[in-house]
Amino acid sequence: MRIEAANLEASRPLVLAVDDSIDVLRLLKARLRHETLDFETASTGTEGLEMAKRLNPALILLDIELPDIDGFEILRQLKERPETVQTPVIMLSGLSSAHDKVTAFDLGAVDYVTKPFDIAELRVRIRAAIRTHLLLQMLAQRAQIDGLTGLWNRAYFDRRLSEELARCARHERPVSLAIFDIDRFKLINDTYGHPAGDAVLTGFSSLLRREIRETDIPCRYGGEEFALIMPDTCPEDALAVCERIRTTLEQVAWPRHPDHAVTVSTGIAGSNRCGFHTEGAWLETADRNLYAAKTGGRNRTISSTMEAAGRSLPKAG
Repeated sequence: MRIEAANLEASRPLVLAVDDSIDVLRLLKARLRHETLDFETASTGTEGLEMAKRLNPALILLDIELPDIDGFEILRQLKERPETVQTPVIMLSGLSSAHDKVTAFDLGAVDYVTKPFDIAELRVRIRAAIRTHLLLQMLAQRAQIDGLTGLWNRAYFDRRLSEELARCARHERPVSLAIFDIDRFKLINDTYGHPAGDAVLTGFSSLLRREIRETDIPCRYGGEEFALIMPDTCPEDALAVCERIRTTLEQVAWPRHPDHAVTVSTGIAGSNRCGFHTEGAWLETADRNLYAAKTGGRNRTISSTMEAAGRSLPKAG
């Protein structure tokens, strides 16, 4: 069964378009239907303000010439309200004078697009505004995230791996580590362009988050490589999780290359009763299995159990 890439997202950003032209709203809805977002519309300023407060959109597309309140006044009110002050607004207007643009930016708009607009350009501007907004939101919560995927970054991974291995060794608990590598990722970039490659990275990140537990720790390890720390997880269970991720990924239909399936190779290092091995030993084992998966034909998962030769941590006291 094929899976639409857009459905990998646990939640999708909402775009609210405020415009009195039904034709413009219909055009936007039709042309943005393949984007990873939800779309709502309002045809008056009053309705737009109410919906902005109630729905908390990730982005507002705002016309200036509206029948009840002009767009500048709406923008002013949005930026005065605590619940919408951080919401990015792109002005979408037939007015093209420098004075109108300056006014919009002075009032807090993040972008200004004139009608008739080029839909491809508008898509890019919408993506950029949403991406910036979501990243700023995440940065407010977490300081160690990867800018593209929203997963934990390499520095966080290094610290948490050390902590989790020490904790599991102390309590003689199972733990597993997986390293994922997107197969032939350079070919995707070279053939379909870097936006397509970025979509694969963000899509795989969404899939990873969807398929794991809250206690697991997904990270972008670097480039097209991802790491997953699975506390209290034996190698057999880790293999089942990674196989589920692998088989789901190859069923995803990607909007930019629907006929080209994306696959992943995975190496796992696990232990049923974690003794003390260095972080380097764990990474070396997982990476060796990943290499075996790659050289064995890709799109496969190889797992092994860490030898029990490691020393246990001394008990406190």
